[in-house]
Parts: sequence; C-alpha cells; structure tokens
Amino acid sequence: MEFIQDILMQTWETLREMSPFLLFGFLIAGILYVFIKPELVERHLGGKGTSQVVKASVLGVPLPLCSCGVIPVAASLRRHGAGKGATTSFLISTPQTGVDSIMVTLSLLGPVFAVFRPLFAFISGVFGGMVVNTLDRDESGAAPGHPVCTDCDEGGGHRSAGIGGALKYGFHTLPRDINRALIIGIILAGLIGALVPDDFFASVLGGGIVAMLVMMAVGIPIYVCATASVPIAAVLIAKGVSPGAALVFLMTGPATNAATIMTISKVMGRRTAVIYLATVAFSAIAGGMILDAIYQAGSFQGTMEHPWMLPGWLKSISAILVAAVIIGSFFRLPKEKHPEIEDKEGNGMKLKIEGMTCEHCVDSVTRALKECRGVTSARVDLKKGEAVVTGGDIDVSLLREAVEGLGYKVIGTGDSGT
Repeated sequence: MEFIQDILMQTWETLREMSPFLLFGFLIAGILYVFIKPELVERHLGGKGTSQVVKASVLGVPLPLCSCGVIPVAASLRRHGAGKGATTSFLISTPQTGVDSIMVTLSLLGPVFAVFRPLFAFISGVFGGMVVNTLDRDESGAAPGHPVCTDCDEGGGHRSAGIGGALKYGFHTLPRDINRALIIGIILAGLIGALVPDDFFASVLGGGIVAMLVMMAVGIPIYVCATASVPIAAVLIAKGVSPGAALVFLMTGPATNAATIMTISKVMGRRTAVIYLATVAFSAIAGGMILDAIYQAGSFQGTMEHPWMLPGWLKSISAILVAAVIIGSFFRLPKEKHPEIEDKEGNGMKLKIEGMTCEHCVDSVTRALKECRGVTSARVDLKKGEAVVTGGDIDVSLLREAVEGLGYKVIGTGDSGT
C-alpha cells in the first residue's frame, strides 16, 4: 500500500511541477496555430537553397506538431514546391520540440536544458536539410506549380480564427492529440520515480556514449510525444542517466519511429529516409555529448533546479486545470456546421481513409482534397476515418492521389448517400 501511495505522490508532484508551464505552452501553441498559416510556411520554403533549409528549421522549432502530425504537413510542403532539403529540415526540427514541450522542459529540466533542446533541434534540422541537398539532388517529387487553394478556410481544414480559435486548439484540439501519450508519460515518470532506486541507471548504464546508444535504441523505434517524453527524461536523470543521454532519448523518440520512417520513404524516397534517420542519430549523439560537457563545465543540476520558486498553490491549481483539460479532451466539442457541404452531401463522394491520427492530419487531407479539380467542398471526419467531397466532374483517381501523396491510404470510395 505504501508503494502505491509513493507512486501517486511522485505522479502528482510531476504534474504539479509541469502544469503552470504546460498551460502557458498550450496557449502559445493555440496562437501559433491560428496565425501561422500553411501559405506562410510554403511561401518561405519554396526552392532548394540554404536559406529555405534554415527557414524550415526556424519555422519547425516552435510549432506544436508531433511526429505523426508533421508527416502530412511536410508532404503538403513538397506538393506545394518545397525542396527535399527544406522538407527534411522541417521534418527533423519540428517533432523534437514545440512551445508546449519547451515550457515543460523548462519546468522539469531547468533553463539550461530548455534553451539547449530547441537550439539543437534547429541545428539538427539545418544539418539534415543540408545533407539531403548535398547527397539527394533528385527533385522529381516536387511540384512548384501546384495551385494553392484559396477557398480552404485560411489554407487548412476548418480553422477557427481569433482568440476563440486559439483557445479551442490550445486547450482542446492539441490536448486531444497528445492526451494518451501525456498520461502515460506522467504515470511512467511516477512509476520510475517510486520504484527505481536513486542513481540506479548510473551504475547499470554508466555514462558517456554507452548510455546514449541505449537511449537511442529505445527512442528510435517507438513513438514518444515531445511533451510527454519530458517527465520520463526528468525522472531518468534523477535516477542516474546523464542529461546528454536523456537528450538523445528526447531527440530520437519524437523525431523517429517505424511509421515515420516508412512514410518518409514512401513520400520522399528511400535515400532521403536513410539520410533522415542517420542525421537524427548522429545529431542526437553529438548533442548529447555537447550537453554533458556543458553540465560538467558549469556544475549544473539536471532536473527541477530553477532560479525561481512558484508558489505551491499556483502549482496545485494549475495541476487541477491541466487534469480538467486532459479529461475534457476525451470528449468531442459540438461539430461546426458547414451548410455548403451538408446541403450537397447526398450527391458527394465518400472516401474511407486509413492512417489519420490527429487534427493536423484532418487539416492536411481537407486542404489536399479541396485543391483537386472540380471539388467545391470537403469535410474530413477523424473519428470515422472518412472524407466527404462534393463538386462537379470529380475525378476519384485525383482524390486518391492527393490523399495518398500525404502518406495515408484510401481503402474505399463511394457515393456519400449510400
């Protein structure tokens, strides 16, 4: 009974430490989602030069996109003219971090780690993009002349504008995309904190390159959300893992997994996928070694050591609010009404789509379908895994090509009235 109480206390303390920062991160993520439109990203990433690679990494670092959500966005960038180097840079830097994960990193791992993590996400993105530009010059997959849809609710799916849209995305849509991973991450942190003796990993793994390679072997094949992975990293450091080894886990876990690599191979080619994986692995080891050197030179603490102290009541209230947000994210908000779709839906085309996992997937598929010839409206339902498209002279093969070009699979088509 006592160890159960210890687990609960460790879990609650982790939630309390991260919640004030996570709430602020959710808010900023919502604002970014509303104001950074797909057209803005595409306008700056067209072409193949070094500047596009740098811009892609800069744009990718703050965006709250996980490894599953970044794939369709990156595929859309390719369809709209972004070079392989810029797309790879975006793919590497974006899932490693975001404003929400940066704030959680600050709360649990301290300011040194919180600055270094996004900085090295940017560096690794630029490095990967430059390597692709150098070694993989085949740009046959790009489509610089692809038309941009002007009727797509500001470029994506049905995005709500203004503060209401920011609050909806930041405190419902984004939490819904990461709620399960976040819960698992916090609970795992509580379990490790309660059951694993202090400095256990220091004696088992040792330090340096060996621990980093182990963290890489754990991180590469599995999916770990950038935000949800931070509590796990914090408790691993507390139990003896070096900050550098924890960074390797934080870089490879969110940026790579089996599904991501397979999709990159399909959308951008096998050579790019190999370069992508090798770049992330090399960058993670290099970043881990540099971070360990910084901590050793500065005698910094690895976790929960800050130059400030938030009052306990603020942490507790924030933890309750975060718990409420996470619980609420499991319930769907009332659907927005789209009469232009519903009035015509009986004459529309329905597509069953496999592989969509989050609202960013919905945005990307909606936009891709609306850009197809003859389509006047499109609605994508994540829960049902289907899209309803209306218009005149619709070519089903074009619809299928648009969806599968993003990395998803169309498993069936038919009249929406049936």
